[in-house]
Amino acid sequence: MSNELVLLPIIIPLAGAAVAIVVRRNHRVQAGWSFVAMLAALLSSVALLIAVLDSGQPIIFQSGAWPAPFGISLVADALSALMAVMYQVVLAAGLLYALGCRDKCVQYPGFFPLFLTLAASLTGAMLTGDLFNLFVFAELVVISGTVLTAISDDKSGVEAAFKYFFISLIASALLLIAIGSLYASYGTLNMADLARRIAAEPDRPLLPIALATLTAAFLIKAAVFPFHFWQPDFHSASPTAVSAMLSSVVVKIGVYGLLRMTTLIFVGQAGPLRELLVVLGISGILFGGLAAIGTYHAKRMLAYSTLGQIGFMLVGIGWGTPLSLMAALVFAFNHALLKSAMLMLAGNVASRAPIKTAAFDVIGGLGKTLPQAGALFLLGGMGLAGLPPMNGFLSKYLLFNSGLSAQEFGSLALVAGGSVFTLIYVARAFQKIWWTPPAEGVKAKPYGDRLIAPALLIGLALLLGLWGEPLLKVSQAVVEWIGTPAAYIRAVLGG
Repeated sequence: MSNELVLLPIIIPLAGAAVAIVVRRNHRVQAGWSFVAMLAALLSSVALLIAVLDSGQPIIFQSGAWPAPFGISLVADALSALMAVMYQVVLAAGLLYALGCRDKCVQYPGFFPLFLTLAASLTGAMLTGDLFNLFVFAELVVISGTVLTAISDDKSGVEAAFKYFFISLIASALLLIAIGSLYASYGTLNMADLARRIAAEPDRPLLPIALATLTAAFLIKAAVFPFHFWQPDFHSASPTAVSAMLSSVVVKIGVYGLLRMTTLIFVGQAGPLRELLVVLGISGILFGGLAAIGTYHAKRMLAYSTLGQIGFMLVGIGWGTPLSLMAALVFAFNHALLKSAMLMLAGNVASRAPIKTAAFDVIGGLGKTLPQAGALFLLGGMGLAGLPPMNGFLSKYLLFNSGLSAQEFGSLALVAGGSVFTLIYVARAFQKIWWTPPAEGVKAKPYGDRLIAPALLIGLALLLGLWGEPLLKVSQAVVEWIGTPAAYIRAVLGG
């Protein structure tokens, strides 16, 4: 099936960014237009997912009418369409938060165009059917994310942006080495064509190099332990509206890449890679949980938390069963909602502090005058810890059940033990902010960032916890689709 609908989730935010630059002299017009463009992109991505699920086939656009693998293919299959919806739900909420936050950087003429560019590039990375164009979109993510962090009100923003940029250069270099090795070996970068040719000729000498460097690149993109060292500084220093995106959805580029590697491009070589992902996933769960417990800063705590949450997804991918892959997908979607909301709530509390920071020694006790934020933080923390009735319970239940079904008892025991850390650091943060008496003379400001965006995300997370059937059905359809890579190859290449 060929349809221009696959273009809209990318073109709408990109065109919106261009118009936002034109109207930059009027901040209110620029902000309002940017939000309308983001909502339109979200609606188009939802329509795209519905169309893909209804047809049971990917929607494909061949640029310039060049057939694959010679032209640039945009491919919306069940996996990429679901990821695009996940991205744009969170991005729309992030832009809504930016409209109601008091950061000075939001007033800069370049903020909203850069945010829309981030949205277009993230969505494009999901919908491209070509490895080189995935590299291009990923670089746009790095550029926009770096600048959005560098203009942060936090004085550490520039340092954090430099760290992220140079670490991303390492990932980019590894990705280019992988791309060059694959092209030299197989003469194509179309993912469907690569999958077909690698399956037919798996003994090319450069294939191990391509597999190793591509894996390392995606591990860095996902901030997987021990490739995480750029992440805590970056997420704690960037503006709240940006850090909520970076820690919840930007890291999912790496998760998406690893899914494509193990279920499409390197199916024959996926065994050792899956074993590695289980080891790294468990290491991330344990290290991220312990680091989050010991940190001094709410945003930094949530950044370390992402290491653990990504670890759960890697374990699901590593086990490789249909149920564990389904668990990884549901985990990714639920984590995107919860983590972005929790970072927004940390930003809301920080905006009410005498000095705008999320450090516990400053915001400790301020929550006593912020009951609405406290209720939302409690619900979000329950979701991260996997407690009912939040959607996080569904994620953990599926993952644990898949581990039992696969008889992965040793790794499952470590995963279950690491899950306790989530409950500890969430309870610790809640106790410090909402139960500890504030320091003498410290009072919350009468104004701060608005709560509507995190409230909507927590509400959606609660709804998916009470009524998870739609997400489960979509995730099941995705797993059934990616379990038949030959169908993807036939759809893209024809025949």
